[in-house]
Amino acid sequence: MGLMFRPGIWCPNRENAPTLYLIIVTFPTLPDGMIQSARSEGVSLPAQQPGAPLGHQMIVLLSLTCGVSVANIYFPQVISPLIAAGLHSSPDSAALVVTAVQLGYAAGVFLLVPLGDRRRHRPLIVTLLTLTGLGLSAASAAPTLPILVGASALIGLTTVVPQIIIPMAAGQVAENRRATVIGTLLGGLLGGIVVARAFSGTVGEWLGWRAPYVMAAVLALLLAVVLAAAMPATIPPSRQRYPALLAESLRLLRTEGQLRRSCLYQATLFAGFSAAWTSLALLISGPSYRLGAQTVGLLALAGAGSVFCTPIAGRWVDRRGTEHISLICILGTLIATGVLLAAVLGGAIGLGTLAAGLLLLDIATQSSQVANQTRIFALRPEARSRLNTAYMSCAFLGSSLGSWLGVRAYTALGWPGVCALVALLAALALVRHLRYTATHRPSLVEAPVVEAPAVKTRR
Repeated sequence: MGLMFRPGIWCPNRENAPTLYLIIVTFPTLPDGMIQSARSEGVSLPAQQPGAPLGHQMIVLLSLTCGVSVANIYFPQVISPLIAAGLHSSPDSAALVVTAVQLGYAAGVFLLVPLGDRRRHRPLIVTLLTLTGLGLSAASAAPTLPILVGASALIGLTTVVPQIIIPMAAGQVAENRRATVIGTLLGGLLGGIVVARAFSGTVGEWLGWRAPYVMAAVLALLLAVVLAAAMPATIPPSRQRYPALLAESLRLLRTEGQLRRSCLYQATLFAGFSAAWTSLALLISGPSYRLGAQTVGLLALAGAGSVFCTPIAGRWVDRRGTEHISLICILGTLIATGVLLAAVLGGAIGLGTLAAGLLLLDIATQSSQVANQTRIFALRPEARSRLNTAYMSCAFLGSSLGSWLGVRAYTALGWPGVCALVALLAALALVRHLRYTATHRPSLVEAPVVEAPAVKTRR
């Protein structure tokens, strides 16, 4: 029968090696007992799935889960003016809901995502979805802004499911398809962002700001039930204790230069992305346009085109490597800044350029994510969740800082101040990228990975 040998197969001694190879040929994956015994000897094994690799239908379901989960971070951006009116607070104070959920998400990425290397994925994901649904239910009933801010932080903490799914899926597909699958999952994630922005404003204006929280809670709990029944079992690659997992993420950030570089790219671009979207509701409801949250939702529909771009970006990364795509995304962000600046013209022209600029900004930010995650997942296959922890923690710390700075920039300098902030952040990423490419010959800058052919044996 055909077999692909993976590194790290454990043989206790020479005499037992024939028996081990017979077991390998007979079983699709190693039995749990043998794997646990290997790990007790300190051997690190890659994540394995005791069945067929992830099929197309499961990848689609996981993409949907990514979209539903990530929507919980972004729909508060659209309804923050409605929250301010409903809870009798200022728009600046209501924007703290957005900052709280993003800070909670950054904390969840650091504290919970490493468990993806330690716990079986199905119970971990189902538990987090259930807790997220309960947190959304509590937020929908919040009587005051401080309670809503606290509930939002807890929602962000537990809605980190996409950052567990993506490294899990990356470990279950061939290397020459990895960026494509990551792009597909990020396409689902981006679709969730677009839908959350497009419809939460409309739903909020029709039914009140609490309605989006109720709908999100129902979806999270429904997905928890579906995944509990449909998601395949996986075997975690690490037996490290929880404190060691947290320390490992920090150690990887200290020792892996490619990881630090990817973190800088995404933290800066994501900060600009969040600054623009958090300030957008203030711009639309301000004196330049005097429109409501529903208009913000309609502008979000303009970003729907970016849903189809992340799978394409994934195929480009598979073919050309990550560095070309990173440069294109950084330059695309700078171009988007110039387009967004024209929104100060107001009227139909301003809205049109605003929609075009937001679309370009979305495409650049999310395609950059594909390139960066493909780069870091190739570093340490047995530690993908911990690599993703370090990466996404930096990205969402940048996002939280961007949301906070964006509101301040808008308050002090208006929309041009927000555009200047986005451009400055992208310029920082560009300087770092040019420094890297200047000191590395093209042949040494990462090339696409092609998987070696499987080794076949006979019984």
